[in-house]
Amino acid sequence: MDKIKALKVVTITLNPALDLTGHLTRLNKGAVNNVLKSAFQPAGKGVNVGKVLSELGAKVTLTGFLGMGNDADFCALFKRLGVADEFIRVAGNTRINVKVVEENNCVSDINFPGISIDSDAICQFEKRLQELALSHDVFVLAGSLPPGISAQLCAKWIAQLKAQGKKVFFDSSNATLSAGFKAKPWLVKPNIDELEQYVGHALSSEHSRRHAGQQLLDSSIGNVVISLGAEGLMWLNHEGWLCARAPKMNVVSTVGAGDTLVAALCWGYLNQWSKEKVLRFATALSALAVTQVGVGVQDIKVVVAMSADIVIS
Repeated sequence: MDKIKALKVVTITLNPALDLTGHLTRLNKGAVNNVLKSAFQPAGKGVNVGKVLSELGAKVTLTGFLGMGNDADFCALFKRLGVADEFIRVAGNTRINVKVVEENNCVSDINFPGISIDSDAICQFEKRLQELALSHDVFVLAGSLPPGISAQLCAKWIAQLKAQGKKVFFDSSNATLSAGFKAKPWLVKPNIDELEQYVGHALSSEHSRRHAGQQLLDSSIGNVVISLGAEGLMWLNHEGWLCARAPKMNVVSTVGAGDTLVAALCWGYLNQWSKEKVLRFATALSALAVTQVGVGVQDIKVVVAMSADIVIS
C-alpha cells in the first residue's frame, strides 16, 4: 500500500440514521412501556465504522447521503471526530430509527426506510466517489439502502471500485448482501443469520459454515469473515481458516458490535498486521463493544490486553 494512503479510509453510508435507543426492563407489546435510560445519536453502519476507525487513529472520510433538514447532529459528530464530511446533502430529513434494548439484552430494531434518492443525487455521489478513489485505496460500504438506490446499483459501485484496484469492505443484509457478494468485494462480514438467509438453510455445524464460506471464497471474494456472536469469529482467505473464540462478557448492548468488528478488521489491514493479530484485535474490540452503550473505543490498552488472551484455532 502507498505509504501516503496507508491510514486513509472512506466509509460509505447510503442510508444513515439518527438512532433513538431506549433501555427498559421488558418490552410489553400493545402496552405503555417506560424507558429507564435513552440515547439519541447519529448512526448508520458506515458512520459507526468511521467513528471507531477515527478513534483508533485512521484518517477517515465519510460519504453517502444525508438529509439537509436535520444534519446538525451529524455535523457536530464529524467535527468532534475530525473526519472529512463528503456526504451528498439531499432534501428532507435523515430517518430516525428506534432501538429497544431489554434487560435480557434482546434488541428490537424499528428501522424506517430513509429519504428517497433521486437521479441528480446519485450522479453527485458517483462523481464524489470517483474523486475519492483518486486519493484512497480502502473503502468500507456498510448498511442498508434508501429508496431510489437498488441493490444492483450498489453492487455496480463495488465492482467499479474493485476494478480500480480498491479494497472494499462490505457489510449489508438481505438483497443488498446477495448482490454485493456477486460484485466480489475484498472482504465480506455476514453474521451467521445473514449467511443462513443467503444460502437458504441452517448452518448449525462448523462443517456447514466452512462449506458456505468456501463457496464465497471460490467466487473470488478475498476474505470471508463470519460473525457468530457470542461464539466468536471464523475467517477464511487464501491463508485458510482461522477461528477466534469470544470471551464471555457482561453484555450491556449489542448495538454497533458488528460495525465495531468491521472497523477493527479494516484497522488491522491498514496497519498491515498479520491475520492472527487482526483476528485477535477484532475479536477483543467487538467483544468489548457489547459492554457499553454507544459505539466507540473506550480504552485501547484494555483492547490490547484482551487481544493477547483471545483463543485462536
